[in-house]
Amino acid sequence: MDAQLKSMLNETEQALLRAAEPRELNRLDEDELAGLHDRIRRARNKYSKLYRRRASERVNTDRSRGRASSANAKAARKAEGFEDALARVSHKLAQVAAAAAEELKAERLAAARRTPVPASKPKGSTKKRSTATNTSARGASRSPASEKKRASTKASNKRNQAARDRRS
Repeated sequence: MDAQLKSMLNETEQALLRAAEPRELNRLDEDELAGLHDRIRRARNKYSKLYRRRASERVNTDRSRGRASSANAKAARKAEGFEDALARVSHKLAQVAAAAAEELKAERLAAARRTPVPASKPKGSTKKRSTATNTSARGASRSPASEKKRASTKASNKRNQAARDRRS
């Protein structure tokens, strides 16, 4: 953070940019980085919107976009500072998230290696696979989705039968 930008910011904003320094980012975990990322993004959006809004209001009076934007340089400089900080935090967050994903993948693979593999059925087995009708015949619980499908099928069949009855 340079001295010119630092002089423009209040203490809260300065603390936010200090938290985005590389050595500070190394101390944060993934959740803390995500929270910092959100706070910096909100600050960047605030000053970007403020800059654009003020510049667009001044275009008519200044008759030039160049003069309108130069009159609002402070908000533009703040937005730029927060944009740089956001880029640093986004990059670090992506690195930490990728490392966490690799760690979880390794844990899942290790757990999968530890669990025994179920014995496969011998070839030529004549045992039938269970179907939806076999499952319901065996008294398995009915899910809301299966109940909805049954009701839909029943209603459709009744409509079709009524249409056939009308024709005869």
